Amino acid sequence: MTTRQHAIGDLLRRSAARFPGKTAIVYGDLRQTYADLDRVVNRTANALAERGVGKGDRFAILSHNHHAFVVTYFALARLGAISVPVNFMLGSDEVAYILDHSGATGMLVEEALAPVAKRAVTGRVTVRGVIGRAEGWEPVADWMAHGDDSEPRAEIGDDDPIQLMYTSGTESRPKGAALSSRSLISQYVTCMVDGEMTAGDVEVHALPLYHCAQLHCFLTPGIYLGATNIVLPGADPASILAAIESERATKLFCPPTVWIGLLRHPDFDRRDLSSLRKGYYGASIMPVEVLKEIAARLPGVRLFNFYGQTEMAPVATILGPDEQLSRLGSAGRPALNVETRIVDDLGEPVPPGVVGEITHRSPHAMLGYWNDPDKTAEAFRGGWFHSGDLGVMDADGYLSVVDRKKDMIKSGGENVASREVEEAIYQHPAVAEAAVFGMPDERWIEAVTAAVVLRAGASLTAGELTAFLRERLAPFKTPKRVEFVDALPKNASGKVLKRELREAF
Repeated sequence: MTTRQHAIGDLLRRSAARFPGKTAIVYGDLRQTYADLDRVVNRTANALAERGVGKGDRFAILSHNHHAFVVTYFALARLGAISVPVNFMLGSDEVAYILDHSGATGMLVEEALAPVAKRAVTGRVTVRGVIGRAEGWEPVADWMAHGDDSEPRAEIGDDDPIQLMYTSGTESRPKGAALSSRSLISQYVTCMVDGEMTAGDVEVHALPLYHCAQLHCFLTPGIYLGATNIVLPGADPASILAAIESERATKLFCPPTVWIGLLRHPDFDRRDLSSLRKGYYGASIMPVEVLKEIAARLPGVRLFNFYGQTEMAPVATILGPDEQLSRLGSAGRPALNVETRIVDDLGEPVPPGVVGEITHRSPHAMLGYWNDPDKTAEAFRGGWFHSGDLGVMDADGYLSVVDRKKDMIKSGGENVASREVEEAIYQHPAVAEAAVFGMPDERWIEAVTAAVVLRAGASLTAGELTAFLRERLAPFKTPKRVEFVDALPKNASGKVLKRELREAF
């Protein structure tokens, strides 16, 4: 019943009641208060309802970060419709797969991505909006200008699906993780409490909103709390640093690759970053040497490591700011609303210090994979969510992520964790970025292979790097092959795509 309703669409209304005149969103020259954002969300929801969008309908959003993305996301939540954020880096066939798999009947697309969308949509997608202009698509500005700003009424249950988040698909076709208001709000509370988030935060949101990290660990909790949210179109280091200075931002999330980009940018030492108080990283493992550099160059910033995955909405464990240097490389302990344990291949718990698969039990967990009962049953076997990550937990309950199961290299009969080799490579002063993966080899079955990006102006040979690593690693862990590249292939959330590296070499 609506008396007890606590759904995503309710969060903005409550913040607007508490802080009507406070700035909610900054996007370019637009500065919008909570009251104004709430009204434009209602207008957009009513416009969508007139076009037939209702509870349970799937509605895709294909766009870079934009004010209209935020508005449409909350408008769909108000209606009980299921939003389907789509990776803007995908090609038309990949977008078509998500539209077909989700059964989307509506779509919002950014003008620059309209050609991709036009090739991907079928007759099923009947409600078509565009940020900007595109032939055959209706401007989202018209939805926002709808004459009725009263709140639409939809009865939304705690476990009604409210969003399909498609996994990044670094290894295979993406799967649609179905998330409910209970999954997400439980996760928001965890982020807010363990991440020390407050209504006084001023946060830069530069990573893609189609990804669960930026949308569900930071933007929506910020709206829930009543914080001020600066939305940038993308993760350009110069723009991020400029926004921190101009908006006196207090809070920033970046995956390790973007933190590295900020540290290497010439504006890092030219901009006034003194307002920054909290920094967050996740999405992939932070090299220890980079973590030390952040702590040294931003000594006033409290750092948090958020570890998890899409299916956990996404946070599962958190390493707090007072543990960053004393627990180097750790993903922390299970977060507020999460239980975590390490299991063997039979699903049985293993003792501290033993490597196994990381599993979780939590209200954060997804409802299941959309239209895929077999994969859902496999992921939830034994009453725990199986992450596919390998980890080890110490006697104090701190988790260290060893590797993805698929990234563990079997070389000459020995297991090699790619992360361990990467950490050793990052210790070389000439190295900016590195990725380690296995390549087929007649002798070793899999040969440890490293792709390395050098710092600007640095020089290094494969032989020199190999000699450096021999002093730090066992012979079977030392790369048999080193390739120098200009850049590592990444998805928009900053994850290195090792599949593409394997294909390239």
